Amino acid sequence: MNLICTGTIGIDTVETPGNGRREHLLGGSCVYFAAAASFYTNPRLVAVVGDDFPPEFLDTIKSFKGVDTAGLEIRQGSRTFRWGGKYLDDMDRRETLFTELGVLEEAPPTIPAAFKSSEIVFLANSHPAVQGDLLSQINSPKLTVADTMDLWINIAKDDLTNLLKRVDGLVLNFDEAELFTGHRNPVTAGRHLLDLGPRFVVIKKGEHGCILVHRDGLSALPAYPTEKVIDPTGAGDSFAGGMMGRIAAQGAADPGSFDSIRDALAHGTIIASFNVESFSLDRLKALTPADVHTRFADYASMLRVAN
Repeated sequence: MNLICTGTIGIDTVETPGNGRREHLLGGSCVYFAAAASFYTNPRLVAVVGDDFPPEFLDTIKSFKGVDTAGLEIRQGSRTFRWGGKYLDDMDRRETLFTELGVLEEAPPTIPAAFKSSEIVFLANSHPAVQGDLLSQINSPKLTVADTMDLWINIAKDDLTNLLKRVDGLVLNFDEAELFTGHRNPVTAGRHLLDLGPRFVVIKKGEHGCILVHRDGLSALPAYPTEKVIDPTGAGDSFAGGMMGRIAAQGAADPGSFDSIRDALAHGTIIASFNVESFSLDRLKALTPADVHTRFADYASMLRVAN
């Protein structure tokens, strides 16, 4: 099945405890998602950058096998989105140092005609009204999943609530689920979100894994025990990329079924575990399918229990 991702591409500055500060890094939700998904399928990318976007960054995106960049617009006279963040000692929390929206303050990109037949759609983090507009440009998707963040819950909750009526799945983290619903318990929060429209909700808990709240069941998966975390930036997007890439590759008759999503979460977990081992996309660039297969086998072995 064809997989399309809409979202942001940016230039990041990241500071982490023990690993220093790095500037001028390739980042953005679409980039991490597409790189991760490329280990399973040929993702279609839709995003916009300014004419200050470095050519070497474009080369990096294209270096991931199968990523289709026909939907990447380089807008003349505009400035690429930029973000800076500082991670705190536990690496689960971060402070935003600066945000320069740049091209994100302008009209969003349009979906190329050749992409409108995409069957699997992932709406990476952006304003929910923009996500809804982009979704409207897809003809007849079989599965639609959206990501979100606390900013939109705080300033655009009505738009986000309307979007939830139109998507099959929602991906968000534990704190965002509580912020949206007022429920601290993730299962309770997940069930509240299901009442708003989605068929399933994936609640990310960082180093503690994730919880799937589906209309047909519940599942919980631990994170892979990565020994050295260098930079958590993009972990959630690479998780989603691995998850959605696996779904597209499987091509199930019902890609949003409980079994399909539960299977895909394990693959997303593994790709994300590699992503955090370097700044930006350095680890994913060096990653091989054999590396993914080996770590997945180790992870599957960890999850087995005796009757």
